[in-house]
Amino acid sequence: MAVFERVKTPCVGICSTGIGDQVCRGCKRFAHEVIHWNGYTQEQKRLIARRLEGFLVQVVSNKLQIVDRGQLLASMRHQQIGFREEQDPYCWVFDLLKAGASQIQDLSVYGLAYQRQWQGVPLAQIKAEIDQDFYVLSSAHYDRYFSMVPEDDA
Repeated sequence: MAVFERVKTPCVGICSTGIGDQVCRGCKRFAHEVIHWNGYTQEQKRLIARRLEGFLVQVVSNKLQIVDRGQLLASMRHQQIGFREEQDPYCWVFDLLKAGASQIQDLSVYGLAYQRQWQGVPLAQIKAEIDQDFYVLSSAHYDRYFSMVPEDDA
């Protein structure tokens, strides 16, 4: 049997479920997942983390491309940017943008490139678009699979 690391909370300290959102604008978990997180098994937490990671990878990779994973990793470490190495590298890209999108002048220093349709768009705007798309994707998933479920069954 494989030994798995404990799943860390995806919370980013910007919770909107307390004001009635069914999908948190910060971490993109569903309200019932935020509320019950500490009661979930590691496997349940892992499933949520995989869903969130998959959504984030999808939206980041639609805007930016990793050209050199090793260079990205080295740059993240050199710049001391907080990230989870066990995650897909496209999640690292979002961590990089959150740490300083407005300060990055040359994506190639990080082993990155723009997807063609995003060339010339400021990285701060791309970061905001990624966050919005991530939220929309999570919300659509919630609406499709959970919005009709009675709260006691969620």
